[in-house]
Amino acid sequence: MTYQPAHPVVWSEIPVTDLEAASEFYARVTGMALRLDEVGPQPIMIFMGAEETGIAGHLYAGTPAKDDAGPTIHFAAHGTLEEVTTRVWDAGGQVVSDPIPVPDGRFIYCKDPDGNSIGLFEAA
Repeated sequence: MTYQPAHPVVWSEIPVTDLEAASEFYARVTGMALRLDEVGPQPIMIFMGAEETGIAGHLYAGTPAKDDAGPTIHFAAHGTLEEVTTRVWDAGGQVVSDPIPVPDGRFIYCKDPDGNSIGLFEAA
């Protein structure tokens, strides 16, 4: 039997060196709000918008992977990829690819200010 969930990825956790600065970067780049959550053993910033499905993620104070050793998490981003590209650079990140077309839209690879690999997606 093969397990085929509707959403294979249900949560993501991104380690950052400065929780407040990283929250500002991700909010600015994606257009999404983040909410401080202090219920667990350490404060985290949760990406808002998935309250009904529970599929989302958070930022936490931790040690980012070095030299592209970590996973790449892809985010929906508000606006065109050209607008997103400008916001990435203006917010202190790096764009490391040209737009890559896929059947459902296109995306770019980027690095956040801590060097975490992220993808930013524009739907068709």
